Amino acid sequence: MNELKQQTGPVHAARMLLGRRLLGEQGPALPAACRPTTLQAAFNIQCAVSDLHKQDIAGWKCGMPGDEKWVLAPIYANDVHEASTQPHRVWCHQQQVKIEPELAFILARDLPARSTPYAAVEVDAAIGETRLALELIHTRYANADQLTFYDHLADCLFNQGLVLGPAIDHQLAQQTHSMRINLMLANQAVVTVDGQHPAGQPRLPLYWLAEFLRSQGMGLRAGQAVITGSYAGSPQVPVDTDISVQFGDLGLMQVRFEGR
Repeated sequence: MNELKQQTGPVHAARMLLGRRLLGEQGPALPAACRPTTLQAAFNIQCAVSDLHKQDIAGWKCGMPGDEKWVLAPIYANDVHEASTQPHRVWCHQQQVKIEPELAFILARDLPARSTPYAAVEVDAAIGETRLALELIHTRYANADQLTFYDHLADCLFNQGLVLGPAIDHQLAQQTHSMRINLMLANQAVVTVDGQHPAGQPRLPLYWLAEFLRSQGMGLRAGQAVITGSYAGSPQVPVDTDISVQFGDLGLMQVRFEGR
C-alpha cells in the first residue's frame, strides 16, 4: 500500500518535475495516477517540489485568480540573477529564450501566516523597493500547449527564473498600469510594444498572494521578490546577443544569455 501511494501522490509527481527542472529536460504529462485534476492537487505538487528542492524560495510569481485558477509559483534562489554584463546561463531550446518584462516588488519585512487577513496598506508597508525585472519562461513539458492549467500550476506556471534589474521610483512604479516597452537586440531593429499590466494595477496580484498564502498557513519573507505579470507577453530573444529592454520612463535593463 505504501509503495502504491508513493507512485500516485504529489511527492512522486514532484520528483519527476524537479528532475526535469534540474536537468533542463522536458517530458510528457505526468502519469494519470499522479496527474493533478484539481487546483488543490496541483498546488500540493508545487509545494512538494519546493520541499524536495535544496533551494530557498527567493521570490514568487503571481497574478489575479480566476475561475478554477490560482496564479502563483515559487522562484528558487539559484534561479534568481542580477542583471549584469556577464551572460546568464539558462536552459533553452533552439537557441531562444522567452522573457517577460515585469516589475519586482522586494519585501523589506515578513508577511507571515496569521489568523487575520492582510490589508493592502500592510502589504504596501512591507515593500522595501521596486525593481525592473525579466521573468525567464520555460516548461518541463514537451507538449505544453496540450495540457491543462492544473498541469502547469504543478510545474510552477512556466517559471524558469528571474533577472533583477535596477531599483526604480517606488511610487511611480505603483501607478504604472501601462508603458511602452522597447526591446533592442544588437544589430536589429527596435521592437516596440504598448504594454499593459494584466491586472491593471501592478500591486493587486501581490495583495492576493499575501492573503492566499496566509490562508494556506504560509507566508512571505523579507528579501523575497514578487513579480505580478508581464507588460509585453513573452517575447523570444536569442542567446549570445546583447539585449536591452526599456521600460517606458522607469528605466533600462541590459542582459545577455547563453544556452546550457
